[in-house]
Amino acid sequence: MKNQRCKGTRDLSPEEMAAFRLIEGTFRECCLKWGYKEVRTPTLEYLHLFTSTGTLTPSRLGKVYSFLDWDGWSGERVVLRPDGTIPIARLYIDSMEGERLARLFYVTNIFVFEETGKEARERWQLGAELIGVSSPTADVELVMLALEILKRLGLKGIELRLSHAGLIRALLTELGLSPEEQARIFDRILDGDAEALAKVKRERPEVGKILSLLDLKGKPSRLQFTSDLPELKPAIDNFINIAKLLETLGCDYQIDIASGRGFEYYTGIIFQIFQNGEKIGGGGRYDALIPLMGGRDTPASGFALYLDHLMKLVKPEALAKGKPQRILIRAEPEVAKDGFSIASRLREAGYMAELELGGQKGADFNWRLEVKSKPPLFILTDQAKRQKFEAKTADEVLAILKNKDA
Repeated sequence: MKNQRCKGTRDLSPEEMAAFRLIEGTFRECCLKWGYKEVRTPTLEYLHLFTSTGTLTPSRLGKVYSFLDWDGWSGERVVLRPDGTIPIARLYIDSMEGERLARLFYVTNIFVFEETGKEARERWQLGAELIGVSSPTADVELVMLALEILKRLGLKGIELRLSHAGLIRALLTELGLSPEEQARIFDRILDGDAEALAKVKRERPEVGKILSLLDLKGKPSRLQFTSDLPELKPAIDNFINIAKLLETLGCDYQIDIASGRGFEYYTGIIFQIFQNGEKIGGGGRYDALIPLMGGRDTPASGFALYLDHLMKLVKPEALAKGKPQRILIRAEPEVAKDGFSIASRLREAGYMAELELGGQKGADFNWRLEVKSKPPLFILTDQAKRQKFEAKTADEVLAILKNKDA
């Protein structure tokens, strides 16, 4: 039988893992500097966490990996987490509800069933959640944090698109539909089903003006066209306040009201981030999620960046930047102890030091160090310049390297 990967999964090579760790490290550093603290949730969660609150659309629930987890004589259905935010909300309810404000971040994988296996079934996310506060400033903080991370990674051509789940819900309320109908159409809109709106327009031509707002796209000036609908004022005011603050900070954006796929439990601002037409992240406000899950009435917002997509966008020069110099150490058998000893000293000084075991390519290293049993005890070679330096002690080796680095 041929050994092969499961469909929809991938192996990460050393080069890909270098990109993975660079992105992860940049994300962690930015989050920590903004005052966020790292958390981690289990890969397995109970299925009812994602169904009892109506947090996922039917189409997304149909793509979860679920199975019975037997415990004695009874079994509970569990899933491989299909979402990163809901487990964080569960963690907050379980152990952090006493905190007035929680800034949390995580790096996690999520699992989505895909029939053909041609698309990824395991996906990696970088996420940040801001729990306990509801304000335009809090929402904009998350937007700016996400953009700073992407800037630090050297990505260009970033496009920010804004929508507002509260405005969409308010518009659907104005249609006079039942709560069940509103929820159904809202889910279909977020699943990208344009026919859902078209059908309502055909059946309810009198509400065409209201529904036309869902076609709003483009620059922020178009928001003023909604000012003659007082029922929408709270959502519109919130949207405008966030937009104005972003403008004050010099942040460019586009409006796309009906764009919100994958944000079914959101209640306020939705922001999505694209690079050359490819979506690489998004987030927004979800004030109803924690209470729906049995927690206190707690506002919250967050975002996720898609690590798999970012790995394809990080430039080689970004990977090389800040990478420690590599030194290949060849020690004669009788001085193997000295080889291990100086390798340790070099690592402590911040270098990558490898003992030559055979099979390594000299071109992959910045320096080559020979450790001998007779003087000169150390011969250090600059691989690029073909220069050789002799040293009597490990301290002299370090001094040569430090001088060349300077």
